[in-house]
Amino acid sequence: MNDEQLVKVSKYLSKHLRHQPERLGLTLQPGGWVEVSELLAACARNRFPISRDQLDAVVAQNDKQRFGFDESGERIRANQGHSVEVDLALVPQTPPETLYHGTSAGSVEAIRREGLLKLRRHHVHLSADRETARRVGARHGKPHLFVVDTQAMHAAGHLFYCSDNGVWLTDHVPAPFLLDAETKL
Repeated sequence: MNDEQLVKVSKYLSKHLRHQPERLGLTLQPGGWVEVSELLAACARNRFPISRDQLDAVVAQNDKQRFGFDESGERIRANQGHSVEVDLALVPQTPPETLYHGTSAGSVEAIRREGLLKLRRHHVHLSADRETARRVGARHGKPHLFVVDTQAMHAAGHLFYCSDNGVWLTDHVPAPFLLDAETKL
């Protein structure tokens, strides 16, 4: 499968495993899981056939590791980023000392006032390294990086989770815990 096909299938799966499973007639199981056979049949019924080999390639080659199989390889889920109600059964974890959030320059002032909000998603997404956060922020124009003081947040009782693909998640990052990346903690 070439890169263009990989992206097309990945976007299709993201739409239906994260945001609109009902459009394919799917119901997410606890943990966000869907039977692979059920997913492939639903895609075919909706005129977007995907082979098991193509699905395996998307899971293995997606640059953001958006999807994962369970231990049996018979169920698949999106690792995070859902806008539909789903309990991913993530366990709270102690975060690293700092995490990063990349955004577009146009969102900076609102974030400085309100902090990072989850909006239509279940969690705020944070990156463990600057480069990943910079790439995320660059998707919508000139990127701006924030450093999250996770030690202070954790000490104040905020919970953090880490998805299977290494994206750190939390419910909200209040503005006092954010610094511009150029400012040191």
